[in-house]
Amino acid sequence: MAVANSFVTGGSFNCDYLSSTSCSSSSSPSVDHQVRFFGSRRRIKPLVYWTRSHSLSPKCELSSDSVVKNGKKESRTSSLSALELLKTSAADRYTKESSSIMVIGLNIHTAPVEVREKVSIPEAQWPQAIRELCSLNHIEEAAVLSTCNRIEIYALALAQNRGIKEVTEWMSKFSGVPVTELCQHRFLLYNQDATQHLFEVAAGLDSLVLGEGQILAQVKQVIKNGQGVPGFGRKISELFKRAITTGKRVRTETNISSGSVSVSSAAVELALLKLPEYSSSTARVLIVGTGKMGKLVIRHLVAKGCKKMVVVNRTEDRVAAIREELTDTDIVYKPFSELLACAAQADVIFTCTASKAPLFIKESVQALPSVNFEDGDQKLFIDISVPRNVEPSVAELEGAGVYNVDDLKEVVEANKEDRLRKKMEAETIIAEEVKQFEALKDSLETVPTIKKLRAYAERIRSAEVDKCLSKMGDDIPQNKKKAIYDLSLGIVNKLLHGPMQHLKCDGAENRTLSEILENMHALNRIFGLDTEISVLEEKVRAKMEQNQKQSS
Repeated sequence: MAVANSFVTGGSFNCDYLSSTSCSSSSSPSVDHQVRFFGSRRRIKPLVYWTRSHSLSPKCELSSDSVVKNGKKESRTSSLSALELLKTSAADRYTKESSSIMVIGLNIHTAPVEVREKVSIPEAQWPQAIRELCSLNHIEEAAVLSTCNRIEIYALALAQNRGIKEVTEWMSKFSGVPVTELCQHRFLLYNQDATQHLFEVAAGLDSLVLGEGQILAQVKQVIKNGQGVPGFGRKISELFKRAITTGKRVRTETNISSGSVSVSSAAVELALLKLPEYSSSTARVLIVGTGKMGKLVIRHLVAKGCKKMVVVNRTEDRVAAIREELTDTDIVYKPFSELLACAAQADVIFTCTASKAPLFIKESVQALPSVNFEDGDQKLFIDISVPRNVEPSVAELEGAGVYNVDDLKEVVEANKEDRLRKKMEAETIIAEEVKQFEALKDSLETVPTIKKLRAYAERIRSAEVDKCLSKMGDDIPQNKKKAIYDLSLGIVNKLLHGPMQHLKCDGAENRTLSEILENMHALNRIFGLDTEISVLEEKVRAKMEQNQKQSS
C-alpha cells in the first residue's frame, strides 16, 4: 500500500488498550508483519474474521474500574472511570494541543476478501455509521470509505489511543468480529500519514489497479453522503475535499490513468484469459447486476468485441438505458427469477451486485443442466462483488472456475510497469498537496484562540464605548456615535494585528508549527483564555454526560 514514508504501526499505542484480551504476538502469531506495496515495505498492524451483525447501533462499553474504600471494594461508574483514566494514564493524557486525524482500516493489501466483505459497510449506511462513531466519547468527527477493495474509517479523535480503542470496538460490534482478530488485518495511520494515505487512495496509487479512476468517484461519494450529517465536520470534510483535488491533479498532470485498467476491465481481461478457446464475440456472457460496476463490465465487454449478452437485474429500467446507449449490442434482459436458467446457458458469469447473501451456492450450481463442456472446459464465475456473490465452495465443483477481486492481480501485473514510472511523478504532487493541507489544518488549530482573543477584546471595547457614551448624555448625534465606535474598533484591530499574525499558519512568515503553538499558549496565559487541553477535556466530559443520559 502506497502510504506515508513510515507506515505507522501504532507508535506508542499498546494493543492492550483495545480489549481486555491482549492483541500481543503471543496470542496472534501474525500481529506484526511486513507487506510489500508497489516496491516499498510498510510495517502494518492488523484486524479480524467475523460474522455480520445487522444492527448498526453498537455501544462502545468502557470497562468498569474499582477502588477500595473503608475496606470494601466499590465500583466506579464507567464514565467516571474513563475520565479519571483519561487524566491519570501517562499514555492517554492530553499532551497535545489538538485532536488527531487517524484512519483505521482494512484493504486489499492487508486483508483477504473473506475478511473485507464482513467488515464492509453499505453506502446507504455510511451516514448512520458516522453518527454512531461520533457518539463515542473520544470521536469528534468521522467519515467512512467502504469499497470492494477497502473499508477505512477516518476520525478526528480527542485522545488518540482511546479513539483507536473505541472505533475498533465499534467495528467489532458492528461486524461481530473479535477485536483480537481485527488486529491481524488492520492498519493504523495518524495525522500527516493519514492525510498522505487518503491522497494516495484518491489518486489511485493505493488501488490494486494503479491509477484506476473509479476510486476518485467513491471518495466523492464520501462527501456527498456526509453532507448535513452531524459528525462529518470541518476538518474531515476539508481532508476529503483536498483529497479529491489531489486525485484530479495527479490524473491531469501525470496521465497515470491513460491505458490503465479498472477492476471491471481487469475482470473482463481475466475472463478472456481463462477462456482462451472462446473469442470475445462467441463466448456466452451473463452479467448479474447493473450498478456502477455492472455497467462498466458491459462497456468493457463491448470494447472487446462482445456483441451479445444477457443481463439479469431486478428491474428492466437500467438495462433499457444501457441498451439505448449501446445500440450496436444485443443486450437481453432477464429477471432474477430466471437467474439459474440463464447461468446454465452461459460460459462466463460476471456478478456485481450489492447482495449480502451469495447468489450462487454449491448446491444450485451443481444442479445446473449440463452445458456440454468439452474436457478441460469450465463455467467461469467472475465475482467482483464485496460481499461476494458466489459461494467459495462452488470452486470445488468440476467444471466450475471461481475468481474474485483478489484474483485480478494476474491481469494487473501485465501493464503495471509503465504506470509505476508515472507513480513517482504523482508522489511529488501528493507531497505538495499534503504540505498545503497540513498548513490549512494547522491554521485551524489556532482558530479557537483567535476567536477567544477577539471576543475578549470586543467585550472590553464594547463596555468602554458604552461607558463613554453614557457619560456624554443621550443627545449625541448619530455620526459622532459612529465616529467613537470606529475609533474604538480601529484601536482594537491595530492592537490585535500583531498577535493575530503570530497565530497564522499560512507560511507567509516561515514560522514553524511549534512557534505558533508557543504563541497560542502565551496568549492563553496572558489574557486568561481557555487552553486547548481544557477544551478537549470539556468536550469529552460533555459527550460522556450525553451518552449517560441516552442510556438511562
